[in-house]
Amino acid sequence: MSGYHIAIVGATGAVGSKMMEMLEEATFPIESVTLLASKRSAGKVKNFKGMELVIEETTPDSFEGIDIALFSAGGGISKQFAPEAVKRGAVVIDNTSAYRMDLNVPLVVPEVNEEALRTHQGIIANPNCSTIQMMVALEPIRKKYGLKRIIVSTYQAVSGAGISAIKEMEDQAQHMLNKEGYEANILPCSGDQKHFPIAFNALPQIDVFSDAGYTYEEWKMMNETKKIMADETIKVAATCVRIPVVSGHSESIYFEVEDELATVFGIQQELMIAPGVVLQDDPDTQTYPTPLTAVGKKETFVGRIRKDLDEDKGFHMWVVSDNLLKGAAWNSIQIAESLHKLDLVKI
Repeated sequence: MSGYHIAIVGATGAVGSKMMEMLEEATFPIESVTLLASKRSAGKVKNFKGMELVIEETTPDSFEGIDIALFSAGGGISKQFAPEAVKRGAVVIDNTSAYRMDLNVPLVVPEVNEEALRTHQGIIANPNCSTIQMMVALEPIRKKYGLKRIIVSTYQAVSGAGISAIKEMEDQAQHMLNKEGYEANILPCSGDQKHFPIAFNALPQIDVFSDAGYTYEEWKMMNETKKIMADETIKVAATCVRIPVVSGHSESIYFEVEDELATVFGIQQELMIAPGVVLQDDPDTQTYPTPLTAVGKKETFVGRIRKDLDEDKGFHMWVVSDNLLKGAAWNSIQIAESLHKLDLVKI
């Protein structure tokens, strides 16, 4: 075998571009890379390992000869073309929400539930960016001490809403500093009826509102957690907030364990040896993670671990990760690497 034929659907987007970067660092053998996007983007050129690749329009026949297809072009595109890719023999790793809660599709964070890949029927779902980093941080704790409850508040970067949202934030900030008028056309959700500025602001809404006053983003975190950990008994509540940071999602997580012998030191020891985790936790030296220090890094950073003062089995921690890397592109590449390691892709 000389290597895999890889396709990236949504190659011009923020995540698609990061997928290309992460593929350059992948450890599994790659024979060729095909870049796919909309008809509007067809003909543009991108560089991969010193080669100029021309972006092609996505069609069903684009997946002929493709072994692994990485999708990050929106749920509608995934619904339309992922089955076509599978029909032509490709394994799809989908970074949208289109298949995450499908009972026949594994939802995978390799550090947590890599073995779930063995059940795939052609499509594998990449979880929500905020869910991924929370799972990486909590799984070592769950394995050691059990896990009963999670209450998470997120502080999510604007890059999670796309390149245009970043540009709008930058424009708003400049106009505000110049004491000029500004526009808000994208956030908190481009498809909702009202839009608010994100510059110098915080928006307690990511995606549109759904049942019981929660947004879809919050429901994603709650439902995906139970699916990834294969435990419907874990109690999960989420509040998702957009803040004026370009990249790097942060989370304040309260969790309750089952084991009364759990300690802050014990949790720190588990996280120090956990795959994909970097512990940055020393209040005496003001050592803790921030979005700026996480940008461009593949790991999930954890700090501010402390005992709850009122709940015997309750703890708090602060978790930060680059939402475009571990929260999206890198997790997708890790899934591809796991597929190769477990010999789950037919060539």
